[in-house]
Amino acid sequence: MANLKEVRNRITSVISTQQITKAMKMVSAAKLRRAQDAIIRMRPYSQKLQEILQNLASSLDSSDTGAYSKVRPLNNVLFVAINSNRGLCGASNTNVIRKINTLLAADEYSALNKEGKVHIMAIGKKASDFFGKRKKLYTFVGEHNSIYDDLTFNNTSIISEGIMQDFISEKYDRVVLFYNQFKNAAVQNIQAEQMLPIEPPAASEETEQKHMADYIFEPSKQEILLDLVPKTIKIQLFKAILDSHASEHGARMTAMSKATDNANDLLKDLRLTYNKARQAAITGEILEIVAGAEALEE
Repeated sequence: MANLKEVRNRITSVISTQQITKAMKMVSAAKLRRAQDAIIRMRPYSQKLQEILQNLASSLDSSDTGAYSKVRPLNNVLFVAINSNRGLCGASNTNVIRKINTLLAADEYSALNKEGKVHIMAIGKKASDFFGKRKKLYTFVGEHNSIYDDLTFNNTSIISEGIMQDFISEKYDRVVLFYNQFKNAAVQNIQAEQMLPIEPPAASEETEQKHMADYIFEPSKQEILLDLVPKTIKIQLFKAILDSHASEHGARMTAMSKATDNANDLLKDLRLTYNKARQAAITGEILEIVAGAEALEE
């Protein structure tokens, strides 16, 4: 059994760690509220805009507006891994990396990856650290970790414009986003979402009925599409980063809450061990005193 000093030191250490996890939980809860409000406000607008764009995708021609929906044979692919800059958020960051590795092992991308034609761009320090340090296994093309210092639509638009230009110039034939979609503080869903080319809506009776009603364009169709298509693609990336940002704080709050609970359980066990050791020490001292008294009497 450990001596009293060792147990006391462990109890002090656990209490100190518990105070840190409590503080981190409170900070994450405050940040989660703001991040959650941002993604909840953005999501309906993004989904409706994406729906309109997908409905129009079939009517886009080979002009500048249709360049973003042009499907080409897969020669070069860009994976955008959206992660966080900090850890201590459970498996949130690991799940994104695991999803990319799973997809790279699939038949569609396996051969391309072996030839170095699957390029990976990281948004978040954890993703850039993982893929950047393994350049023999992955074709790492760069990172945008500073985006979280000032997360605005204008700043993310700069990243989107670079990706869109690379797609139009046929540097990449497909762009896929990997991120955690925020559902609640305890649940985040891993998404592998195609950014470019624009995918037409899945065929169904509901979508066919929607397509029966054509849009009325004012001003001209070309003017609207020239503005709508790039804006929708930029919003898609912005929404993915907001989702990942909210998921990070939700996962960290949940992880710190569990860590605090585990610290409570550990403290109970340590205090029980401490009391047992203290009682054993007291009993031993009493036995020594009794034994000494008996020896003096004899």
